[in-house]
Amino acid sequence: MQEEHPFAPYIRILGKGKKGSRGFTVEEAYESMTMILKDEVTAEQLGAFLMLLRVKEETPEEVAGFVRAIRDFIGYPDTAQADLDWSSYAGKRRHSPWYVLSALLLAENGIKVCMHGAEGHTAGRIYTSEVLKPLGIKTCTTLEEAKTEIQAHNFSYMPLQTISQRLKDIIELRPFLGLRSPIHTVGRMINPLRAPCSIQAIFHPGYQKVHQLAAQILEEPHLAVFKGEAGEVERNPDTDCTVSSVHNGEMNDEIWPALFNKRHVKEQSLDVNRLPGVWRGDDTDEYAEAAITSTAAIALQLLGKADSQQAALQQAQDMWSARDKNRF
Repeated sequence: MQEEHPFAPYIRILGKGKKGSRGFTVEEAYESMTMILKDEVTAEQLGAFLMLLRVKEETPEEVAGFVRAIRDFIGYPDTAQADLDWSSYAGKRRHSPWYVLSALLLAENGIKVCMHGAEGHTAGRIYTSEVLKPLGIKTCTTLEEAKTEIQAHNFSYMPLQTISQRLKDIIELRPFLGLRSPIHTVGRMINPLRAPCSIQAIFHPGYQKVHQLAAQILEEPHLAVFKGEAGEVERNPDTDCTVSSVHNGEMNDEIWPALFNKRHVKEQSLDVNRLPGVWRGDDTDEYAEAAITSTAAIALQLLGKADSQQAALQQAQDMWSARDKNRF
């Protein structure tokens, strides 16, 4: 009789029927993800593992355990190398990626922003690296390069494969499995440069609390998560926005009211070359400017730069008015 594979018990925990199955503890999640990262599982086991988790949906304990395993695998820094961690794992399809200008606005004002994300896994979406090219910003291919870029320009972007090629390979399984994998959730929380503040967005509302609770388990100093436009860290100024936060273990939910009475019509087509024009002021767009400044405002409050929504929004608008229009 063939001996049972060491990874089989983890699949059994997830798949042992309605009454017998359960979620992982933090430790079990850590151990199973460590085996995956070390390529100690078969392709069949990985597919079963990912889809069982997808059907069940990840728990805060599982996300926390997976994140800890990834951080240990990649070599989590001992000290902070950035001020703000900004995840970008969804891509845009209805509105242009205005969040990029939000992050660059913060960087222009002295905040060191580490942006990381996945790209190209869903057809018809624009991803961060595509938008950075017209702005003349490089995509970092190593963690050291990301640190250097942050020190020089207060901003760096690295795709998931820079953090871990193994994670990139897993996220690329979506066309084969037909569904997103837990890496879409977990990737948002890696925070590869150990920034004390992390800003994240979700698309499916149920995951907002998962991120918040996972951050509490991980003892993240400061985190904010909200339902972003298309799942990116971008405030939709046409609707109310609930921002869930964690500050030194304390959780809070705060509603940011809509900035407009009527919804704006989505763009007919997306053009990555629009962003430099909007930054320079050549292309004026009421929705874009509100999305840029209100997203930056959420980050400013998270960073402790403002003590109220109104103060944060005013500060972001002042930054936008004073921006160096010739920068891009």
